[in-house]
Amino acid sequence: MTIEPGTPAPAFDLATDSGGRVSSADLRGKTVVLYFYPKASTPGCTTEALDFTALGAEFAAANAVVIGVSRDPVKALDRFKTKQSLGVILASDEEGAVTEAYGVWGEKKLYGKVYMGIERATFLIDAEGVVRQTWRKVAVKGHAQAVLDAVQAL
Repeated sequence: MTIEPGTPAPAFDLATDSGGRVSSADLRGKTVVLYFYPKASTPGCTTEALDFTALGAEFAAANAVVIGVSRDPVKALDRFKTKQSLGVILASDEEGAVTEAYGVWGEKKLYGKVYMGIERATFLIDAEGVVRQTWRKVAVKGHAQAVLDAVQAL
């Protein structure tokens, strides 16, 4: 399944760091940056989360909420957020329904091994719940700024 710009974003309701919840229904009226990352506390995922955190004030000024989604349990997200002083919402999709709905769960290869995992991807969802832009197979460097630029252009 591939989510295309102009289509309604799949709904979500996920547990978050610090024992909270975040849902697409509660975010109506706000721009949502939903970014999927493979695993908390790994190098690329840490850099990406820190980059989004560094631009947090600019995202907030644009009425945008940034949410990082992985299949990590909430306890791992709590440790990750605390250790790195992250300013983004981290959501847990342990059951995998959201990663599958967004088409980011699939076969990956690393050093000759094949395994199932999350493709690093980002979805920009407007205030009405429509996907406006997608980034697939994300390269971390400069990505958060590119997403902010797109948010500000909405």
